[in-house]
Amino acid sequence: MIRKASIKDIKAIHELLQEYGKTGDLLARPLSELYDHVRDFWVFEDKREDRVVGFCALQFCWEDLAEIRSLAVHPDHLGKKIGIKLVETALSEAKSFNIKKVFTLTYQPDFFKKFGFAQIDRSELPLKIWSDCIICVKFPDCDETAMMKSLD
Repeated sequence: MIRKASIKDIKAIHELLQEYGKTGDLLARPLSELYDHVRDFWVFEDKREDRVVGFCALQFCWEDLAEIRSLAVHPDHLGKKIGIKLVETALSEAKSFNIKKVFTLTYQPDFFKKFGFAQIDRSELPLKIWSDCIICVKFPDCDETAMMKSLD
């Protein structure tokens, strides 16, 4: 079941982001930042296990631009199309807010190509985006792929 995240989900989100952060598959985010952005998150809850097994965030950046970020699925639940459902939900939400473009910074460009995202040069992103990048442990040597999708 996909639903909007609640405060009680943040520790599970943080734990999985930390796990993927240790392997270098995702950038970990501080717990305080996750609480600040709880409304950005969608979660996939496994009712049988009564726990969050996947999530992603849609963060609004500008009047016509949003970012899909922090997409993760628990390793025990990979291959069940949870990530696909979460991205579809985030894109649907973006459309409901009349967002024209959605971007992502990812280590999995082939996954996002399935949704019509195309690789772009990071310099095409607005300067506002770089405020998060400056505090990243990989700045200025970012190794993520920047991708954009038009929703027009």
